[in-house]
Parts: sequence; C-alpha cells; structure tokens
Amino acid sequence: MASSVRAGPRLLGALAGEELGRLPRDLRAELEAALAAETPGRGPLVPFRLLRRLAGALREAGSPLYLHELLEGSEIYLPEVEKPPRNPELVARLEKIKAKLANEEYKRITRNINCQELNQYGTLADLGRHVRSMKAVVITIFNFIVTVVAAFACTYLGSQYIFTETAARVLSAVIVASVVGLAELYVMVRTMEGELGGL
Repeated sequence: MASSVRAGPRLLGALAGEELGRLPRDLRAELEAALAAETPGRGPLVPFRLLRRLAGALREAGSPLYLHELLEGSEIYLPEVEKPPRNPELVARLEKIKAKLANEEYKRITRNINCQELNQYGTLADLGRHVRSMKAVVITIFNFIVTVVAAFACTYLGSQYIFTETAARVLSAVIVASVVGLAELYVMVRTMEGELGGL
C-alpha cells in the first residue's frame, strides 16, 4: 500500500527556494531530512503524514502555494510487495493432491479401455459367451432332429396296426413328422423372437 510520494522537481525546487520560508522550523527540518535521504530510484521519498502537515502549515501561513502545485511531477511510490516464502509442508501436500487428481482424471478417461479387448480374437469372456450361444443353437437343432425322428419312428411303428403296406406306413410317418417339425419350428421361432425382444 502506498504511504509516500517520490518527490518531483517542483517540490525539491520549492524547498531550496524561499517559497517555503514561512514554514515552522521543525517541519522544514523534517522535509529537508526526507528530501536529503538516499533512496534507490529517481528521487527522494516524502511520507504522506509529512505532506498533510505541510498542507496544514501552508494554509495557516496563508501561502499562495497549494499542495497540488508542489506535487506537480511527483509520483506515488508503490513499494514492491514481498511474497512470503511458501510453507514446504503445504507445497508437498499440494503436490500430492495434484498427483491424486491427475491420477483420478486418468482413470476416469481410461475406464472404458480394456487391453484384452485390443486382441483381435477377443477375450475369454467373449469366447465363453460365443460358446454358450453356440451350445444353445446346437442343442436346439439336436432337439429338433430328435423330435422329428422320434415322431417319424413312432408313427411308422404305430401305423403297422392300421396299414399293412409299407408305402402307406412311410407316407403317414412323413406326414406326422412334418407336422411335428413345423410345430417345433413355430415354437423355436416364438422362443427366439421372445429372446431377441428381451434384448
């Protein structure tokens, strides 16, 4: 925060001349001491409190000089703010938190990536799923064939009591096996349609 002014040429010249001759001695001595002090930069520093006293003294003395005229060419001095050193424990904790957040972000970004899925043949879970679906298809086909063959055999053997000729027995067995096969296909289609609808 600013607390002083870097004196300009007007203020320095006024103090050297007779313009400020009617000031009290202690104020004049303080001003001379402030202006004579060595400061790094372009000019000496004069504190605000001293400038307030100077403005009051000029008013009391009835001087034709005003403070704003004396401060022409002067600048407000803003000292550099020194940053306090950072606490090493705090820095270490912040680094840990940053690393943890970066790790969580990385896991969030890569959560749907599975290196096993990069294999062109798939994973073991995919293989098991394919084997189960293939097993279900093989069992269904085997069940269909067994049912049709069993219907044919039962009709062929059972029709010997009705028909004496072999051609009639085979024809009746084929008709019954076809009807059973169609019924089995209808049931399979409805079952598959229900499974696909559930997906």
